[in-house]
Amino acid sequence: MRVVVVGAGLSGVSSAWYLREAGHDVTVVERREGPGLETSFANGGLVVPSQPDPWNAPGIVAKLVHYLGKEDSPFLLRPSAVPGMVGWGLRFLANSRHEAWKRNTLACAALAQYSLARLRALRAATGVDYPFGASGTMKIFRDQAQVDAQEGFARMIAQFGVPHAVLDRAATLEREPALAQVGDQLAGSVLYPDDEYGDAHAFTRALAALGAARGIAWRYGETVEGIEVEGGRFAALRTDRGRVEADALLLAAAAWTPALARPRGLRIWINPVKGYSASVPLDGWNGAPRMGIMDDGLKIAIAPFAGVLRLAGTAEFAGWSPEMNERRASNVLRTATAVLPDLAGQAERKGATFWTGLRPVSPDGAPFVGATRVPGVFVNAGHGPLGWTFACGSGKLAADLGGGSAPDIDPAPLSPARFN
Repeated sequence: MRVVVVGAGLSGVSSAWYLREAGHDVTVVERREGPGLETSFANGGLVVPSQPDPWNAPGIVAKLVHYLGKEDSPFLLRPSAVPGMVGWGLRFLANSRHEAWKRNTLACAALAQYSLARLRALRAATGVDYPFGASGTMKIFRDQAQVDAQEGFARMIAQFGVPHAVLDRAATLEREPALAQVGDQLAGSVLYPDDEYGDAHAFTRALAALGAARGIAWRYGETVEGIEVEGGRFAALRTDRGRVEADALLLAAAAWTPALARPRGLRIWINPVKGYSASVPLDGWNGAPRMGIMDDGLKIAIAPFAGVLRLAGTAEFAGWSPEMNERRASNVLRTATAVLPDLAGQAERKGATFWTGLRPVSPDGAPFVGATRVPGVFVNAGHGPLGWTFACGSGKLAADLGGGSAPDIDPAPLSPARFN
């Protein structure tokens, strides 16, 4: 069958790859000049099946109220964004109840672990070349009660094959010497040895190139203007360069997906949440970490790859504002120095590059993958902060569902119709 995919980020490129692998004729339409230039460009770099829990854990309401208007806070809700997110927000809050949060966490855990297996299989089969590391991630804590709570969480998701090890302070510092300067502040950590990290943008470009060699057509710099339906089902995609006829359409445009679907009466519950990252060159720094590090208290993620240390954090509910807020961007670097004090000197010597992007967040933390009520129109979007973690799994699932193959995992918790 002929499939047209909208979006050449992690989700779109992965979906296109698996659709082509299944024998379909695939065309990808992307408004930017190349793959992976939006949400996938400079994300946190972590592939973490160990962290599938949605943001809206029980207690999120109190946190959002507490952080309201505080520019340096890890969660920032701007009052100007509230009118545009009421419907989404009510669903977000409804899913912060403990049972809902647990159910959504387990659904995301199943997808995340499946996705890691698909990523590794893809690397083995194709040799797709991008900077990555597979030495795991370490989640550090300053209070023993927090270590214990994380151990309980790790046991909950262990059923999906996510291994973990609880480390005391001494074992934490032995495993990651870069933490020595803050060692006296730490109670311990939980190590997730199967986690990975890598350059999502480089992966997206490399996979797109492999896809082109296998016959995927890439149409860059082309803007979608509409979705044509004939006889009640999808017929063609209309762009500023003409019509693209196909048997099926896959919308994989991250936070822009709802706007594409809405004219056809489709409501995809995705809200843009701005995130920031900073990249500091590792050149000449002997004290850099050798694995991914997450500090839950500071809400900061750290990953070494491609000759840089990638730092990511903060969630800013600011509507569709794409502008870089220099104070919040700089705060990501400043927060990371509380974990790695020597990072401040390295950034001063080598400089830092800042980036911001809009994460496509669903109300329950799980992406939307599958068919819509318009026959022939499918979705793969809403991955929130776990786009890299979910990329290959949701891409394979979308390709199976869109191409008529039996999926490897249960798609029901990810259905685009679950809020309608």
